[in-house]
Order: sequence, then C-alpha cells, then structure tokens
Amino acid sequence: MANGNLAVAENVPGDFFVDSTCIDCDTCRQLAPETFGEAPDYSFVRRQPTDDQERRRALQALLACPTSSIGARQSNAREVLSDFPLPIEDEVYYCGFNSESSFGANSYLVKHPAGNWLIDSPRFLPVLVKRFEAAGGVGRIFLTHRDDVADSDKYAQRFGAERIIHERDASAVKDAERKIGGDEAVPFGSDFLLIPTPGHTRGHAVLLYKNRYLFTGDHLAYSRRRQSLTAFRRACWYSWEEQIRSMEKLLDYDFEWILTGHGERIHLPLPEMKRQLRELIGWMKRA
Repeated sequence: MANGNLAVAENVPGDFFVDSTCIDCDTCRQLAPETFGEAPDYSFVRRQPTDDQERRRALQALLACPTSSIGARQSNAREVLSDFPLPIEDEVYYCGFNSESSFGANSYLVKHPAGNWLIDSPRFLPVLVKRFEAAGGVGRIFLTHRDDVADSDKYAQRFGAERIIHERDASAVKDAERKIGGDEAVPFGSDFLLIPTPGHTRGHAVLLYKNRYLFTGDHLAYSRRRQSLTAFRRACWYSWEEQIRSMEKLLDYDFEWILTGHGERIHLPLPEMKRQLRELIGWMKRA
C-alpha cells in the first residue's frame, strides 16, 4: 500500500499520489496519462482527475501498479476491480495487476474458441483467477522471454495450461510444457504464429494473432515522446545486431496493433505501421 509520508514532491495536491517506492515501469502513464507524469526516475501525479472517467483510469492504474506505489486518500480502488482484464479490441484484453518480478511488464488475454491464451503473466490473484475462469480458463501461456514469466507457473497449475517459451530462454521456466527451438516461425492453428526474435534476449519471441495483433514483449514498442515505433537500446541484454535482424524479419508480416510488455502499445493503419517499422530499423542501424 502506498505511503503518503513517502509521497514524491512533484505530486500536485489532491486525492491521488505516488510514493518513492515507484520503479518507473510506466504502467500508470499508459493507463492514465492525463493524471500521471514522468520524472527522471519515477512517476508522479501531474494533474488530479477532473471527471469520473479520469478518476476511474487513475484507480485502474493504482491496481495495476506492480509496487503499490500509487495511493488514493479518498477513493476506493475496489470499485474498479471488475474492470480487469481491460478490453483492448474484440477478444483481446490487457490483464492489469502487473508484476514487480517482471519490472511491471504488461500481460494480455486472448479469448479463443479453441482455448484462451495468456501472453506473459500478471500477478497471481484470486480476482484474476475468477475472471479467467468466467472467460473459459486459460489453455496456453505464451512467454515472450525469460524476464516476464512472473507467476506463470501458478496460472499453469491452476488451469492446466501449456506454457510455451523458446528453448534459449527456457532456463527461466525449466518445466515449461513446450519449448520452441530454432529461428523459424511456428504456427498454432490458423490464428496464432510464434516468431522467434532474438536480440533483447537470446530466446525472445513475439506472437502474431490473426495478422492484426503483435504481442511484442520487450522487442518493439511505441514512444510517446517521439510519436513513433521504438526499441530499447539500453535494455538489450543479448545482441543489438540480432535485434535489428529480428526487426527486419517482422517486415514480412502484417499487423496493426503492437501490444507491448514494456513501452506504449499502439494501433496504426497497416501502411503506417510498415513505414514506421522501416524507419525504426534505419534508426537502429545508426544507433
């Protein structure tokens, strides 16, 4: 629970505040950008919510925060518990309840007639277990890479789900039910395609759903500051050159959404997504 005695100095006065335990994961700024701002190493409340919708988004950010660094002196976050998973589009949802063990990485749920997919893992909480049960359970858990496995083992045990990870990162989930090898794309039915994208880690991979939604882990994101696609040069743990080659590989695929582990998710028309991806590759080669 956030501590008002540790509230950072930049907070504007009012109901909501951020305390000094914030790890600057960006979760709150993605969910409620009108309320939360960015200092050099942490978030803060730059403006108190001005209407019910803004207040609701701020409460959603409070619940999603992986370190419980957001507080509300007057509002009750329990009133938005049932909002999660948050709908993104059609059968795709953002889970919320980001995990500190994944440095606040996002995770997602895809409802599918052949079995639902969890992409990376949120915290294991009864409220999410019940929501997943109501949605039909979880059949598969795709783990983009070793950093964001969080509580995937608990969800796999609870739902009897198959965890999928590339073998080069499988030391993080040694008992994973399915380990993918090599650099070739692997289809799962007609709707899902697992694409190895080494670079951020040796075993990083992304998941393409219906040629529209690309779950990118830490490989690809959107920069609010630059208003364009981006990659994280300072957070490349294996090989920047490999990550460039993996990014070039994505030019062969169509997608209009990038649904990220870290960084902003974004929806762009296909031609604009392709244009920005080419520009990003050029920037990466110069970086």
